[in-house]
Amino acid sequence: MNTLQRHWFAAFFAHTFKQFGKKVAILNPDIIEGERYISLGDYVSINTKVWLLALRQNDTLPQLVIGERTTIGRFAHIVALREVMIGKNVLIADKVYISDNLHAYKDIAQPIMDQPIVFKKSVKIGDNSWIGENVSVIGASIGKHCIIGANSVVTNDIPDYCVAVGTPAQVIKRYNSTTNQWINV
Repeated sequence: MNTLQRHWFAAFFAHTFKQFGKKVAILNPDIIEGERYISLGDYVSINTKVWLLALRQNDTLPQLVIGERTTIGRFAHIVALREVMIGKNVLIADKVYISDNLHAYKDIAQPIMDQPIVFKKSVKIGDNSWIGENVSVIGASIGKHCIIGANSVVTNDIPDYCVAVGTPAQVIKRYNSTTNQWINV
């Protein structure tokens, strides 16, 4: 995004966000809803066709926080019903889905789309992590300096300094600080 586009977006829309850091770049988003609950740190880069949603339900105020120097790829979809916290220096590839909620499906007499959206669990993605292409993170947290392999589905927490892959995502490597090496699990 060139400087003129960044300044134009900031001039017209920055005041609608809870926090809008310096030199934030949002390039042709698809949908941004609930800006007053969205905080963007300095130097955040959000690529084309991203959908950011911070949805207020009842008296609960949602939080969608994207830390400084984080880059979000094209066609990402990030939804916070209560809390989605993305750390600093996080690299999020294209077509990634991150959410702290699910659609209810218990009532078989109603279409799923007519059932309520229910909170599952807060999502926290640690600093310096990399989320690969087509990953889904649903009601789970990822530690700092983690790698989540392409096409993985994260439904359980991943500890710091791990590589996880699969559906559901499983840790396959951990960093050993004693030997300073990544070790297969």
